[in-house]
Amino acid sequence: MKPFRLISTGLAAFALALSPIVSSEALAQKKQLLEYPSIHSPVVGERGMVVSQNAIATKVGADILRQGGNAVDAAVATAFALAVTLPRAGNIGGDGFMMVHLAKTGETIFIDYRGVAPKAAKLETFVDENGKEMDDVASRGYRAPTVPGTVAGLYLAHQKYGRLAWKQVVEPAYRLAADGVALSPDEAFVFSWGKQRLSESEAGKQTFYKPGGELYRAGEVLKQPELAWSLRQIADKGADAFYRGEIAQRFAADMKAHGGLITLEDLAAYKAEIRQPLVGSYRGLTVKTSPPASAGGATLLEMLNILESFDLKATGLGSAKTLHLQAEAMKMAYADRYKYLGDTDFVKVPLQGFTSKAYGAQRAKLINPDKATPAKDLGAGDPWAFESPNTTHFSVADAEGNAVSNTYTLGADFGSGVMVAGAGFVLNNQMNNYAHEAAWRAQKSGKPAPPNALQPGKRVLSTMMPTMIFKDGKPWLITGTPGGSTIIDTVLQVIVNVVDFKLNVAEATHQPRIFQDASDTLRVEPNFNPDTVAILKAMGHPITSDETMGSAQSIMIEQGLYLGGADPRRPGAEAIAP
Repeated sequence: MKPFRLISTGLAAFALALSPIVSSEALAQKKQLLEYPSIHSPVVGERGMVVSQNAIATKVGADILRQGGNAVDAAVATAFALAVTLPRAGNIGGDGFMMVHLAKTGETIFIDYRGVAPKAAKLETFVDENGKEMDDVASRGYRAPTVPGTVAGLYLAHQKYGRLAWKQVVEPAYRLAADGVALSPDEAFVFSWGKQRLSESEAGKQTFYKPGGELYRAGEVLKQPELAWSLRQIADKGADAFYRGEIAQRFAADMKAHGGLITLEDLAAYKAEIRQPLVGSYRGLTVKTSPPASAGGATLLEMLNILESFDLKATGLGSAKTLHLQAEAMKMAYADRYKYLGDTDFVKVPLQGFTSKAYGAQRAKLINPDKATPAKDLGAGDPWAFESPNTTHFSVADAEGNAVSNTYTLGADFGSGVMVAGAGFVLNNQMNNYAHEAAWRAQKSGKPAPPNALQPGKRVLSTMMPTMIFKDGKPWLITGTPGGSTIIDTVLQVIVNVVDFKLNVAEATHQPRIFQDASDTLRVEPNFNPDTVAILKAMGHPITSDETMGSAQSIMIEQGLYLGGADPRRPGAEAIAP
């Protein structure tokens, strides 16, 4: 069938390929103009969409929708499948956040399944006598993991909001682990790059290396029988299998045998939490995003509130002026993030200030429109005055209007490198995300500990931030990304590209990205226009350019059509309509 492009009346051009998924009758009923406005086209569906970093896992989620499952069923199935097909980031030994929108009630829920520090965790374990974090302890090996939350979070989401039987949504992942998956070129490269982490535990060596001691190569089938066993236990017995059952027994025994910190007591005590999302707005659209222990949502809303003071459409897509304004907003919001944000179960956080339009406008006045301001001259503001890391993301929407945005992680590629003996899953390395060095300095000087200081049972701060934009009370853009520290800036730029510059979701995803934190250095992706970079340098921005940023997996819902945008920055990402 000849590919067409569709322009939505009253909306700036967005591109989509007309395929058998979308009937010609459906298009004829909508007042549309057919054009060729963009070189980047989203995948289109009428009955929902799944977008993830791995095509096999995306297909699993789409199949669940075809079987009558809702968006939550498909999200849970996708998450478990990613634990098999994307072992560097997909997981049951990590943690994350999920945002769920329920069409029937209009309610939006945030599920916090971030990991917590085990009871035996102490600051002294992770820093040397000079207060420097010991990477070989905090980032690798048996003391690096926090108590995993993924299984608890997925189980909570399904039991409260899913439709199909639990076993039905876990079964596809079990089959993939038992039967094996052909390793993609991308995963084979990451195996080679991360072979040191894959060798941290004997169980990891036995799984990821062939009997002769060689790593699996692209196209070779990787079977994971011990992970299959764990998935079968979880399918049959629910989350209790992981936190109180035979998996927990093997987990705790392996920790004890290797000097790890996590115990049976830690596992049994873990709970995923239902929280209210942070709510703000941008250019008249409602923004719902992640509350702490995510640092991302509050920081994003502050950035958006700052940028509302500027006419970005007038300064132009990709112009040095627009990028300068974005970078300065990022710089200020990151300064506030580092000073104020932490787990709200343990510290007070000025969330109303972060989300305040007045505070954003106040911060915007500090931006010199023509020149970069040194980070030391901006610093953190006072949001109290306005009070009243490797990861993967996927987005799901179903035909009933339900939607899920989920980001979860192991931390680094392959996390701590530790695979639980007899259980086949890799553990995270999130202990390195606590502010160990700052806490040590505060302790020595008698000052208050930073908000993200290590405490047993405390959720570690994260930049993960599943986010939804609403139009007329319904989900319009469902988005999120991996990328560690670059997550917040990536999501910001996807939103700005769609809202301010009216790009379709695929085109918005393809645009070159920048990253600016509370330092002076501005990072740009390698494909940036050199003339633009030269202008930014002349404006006072020190520039570095090395690698791409993020892997945003997004869905836009327009006039009954589901538009999926998979980020090409991570090979294998795919959007599939049921």
